[in-house]
Amino acid sequence: MKFRSDCAYALMAPSSMGVRITPADRQPVHISTLYRMQATSAETNVLSVSAALGLRVKVLTRFVKDSPIAQFIQGDLRRRGIDFEGKEIEQGGPWGYRHQFNIADSGYGLRAPRVLNDRAGEVGRTLSVHDFDLDRIFRKEGVQLLHVSGLIAALSPETSAFCLELVRAARQAGTLVSFDLNYRASFWKKREVELRAVFHEIASASDILIGNEEDFQLSLGVPGPEAGGKNLKTGISGFQAMIERAQAMYPQVEMFATTLREVLSANEHSWGALVWNQGWIHIEPRLIPVLDRIGGGDGFVGGLLYGLLKGWTPERCAQFGWASGALATSLLDDFALPADEEQVWSIWEGNARVRR
Repeated sequence: MKFRSDCAYALMAPSSMGVRITPADRQPVHISTLYRMQATSAETNVLSVSAALGLRVKVLTRFVKDSPIAQFIQGDLRRRGIDFEGKEIEQGGPWGYRHQFNIADSGYGLRAPRVLNDRAGEVGRTLSVHDFDLDRIFRKEGVQLLHVSGLIAALSPETSAFCLELVRAARQAGTLVSFDLNYRASFWKKREVELRAVFHEIASASDILIGNEEDFQLSLGVPGPEAGGKNLKTGISGFQAMIERAQAMYPQVEMFATTLREVLSANEHSWGALVWNQGWIHIEPRLIPVLDRIGGGDGFVGGLLYGLLKGWTPERCAQFGWASGALATSLLDDFALPADEEQVWSIWEGNARVRR
């Protein structure tokens, strides 16, 4: 995979930023009185791996002017080493704009995690291509890889149009495109025909296409195995057949990737991956302990893209992605911030011995 050289940024993504509040001690939301707050978005979760390991990354977004939540988000992005660019929008009173709240517990044992998205008045839904100088971003500064998530692409008609314009500008400038389908039924309600066309255009312009079995089927209409099915070790042929169908639909895509996850309990998952790049790379599902599952898929994508940007072989990229996802599930944050590459490779090797 050939990236542009002499770019200011290795990786860039559009995103709508918000905060997640999580009950302490893995308690459920409805009986909790103590919460932890973090800044989050699927797209910045992906950027975090590369940022932590020294690559320059950037998020394009919008903020609420004079909002303490916006200040909290900006401070957290700085902490993670993520550059940001975004217009500040007047709140417009108590019933105006705000940053979304994601209220989610971690689950425990056989009690599954529950997630509530509170997105009324979300400022990121108003993102516009007119907020940004795309010629400066893609041609003068330069971006090696644009990463787009189906979450931001489907958030609103405005963000759909924004993502399409970003992808078009990226292609014209020679920037490669990664697309994580990230299907969410609530975002697609009454917009199925419109969003299928949007997702098809983005996928048709992508070099890397990522998603699970549900994502490929419901976003792009690619037949595949039952969502959340069991027997990942014996049913891998269904995933391979799904990706082969996607290859026929999108022959320009150089890499396809999907995670393989079987949930044994909230604390233990069987975690694997399947990647195609001129041949199959199958990471057999392995048992991993889970502190908080949210962000594991984003960690996989972040590690995979980091490896590609570093010029590694597809096999090493897949392995690093698997381990970055496993790292994310060991943390209370939604994102992985590895101390160094060695920490991630130790997870891949199953080496949990203390480092002194």
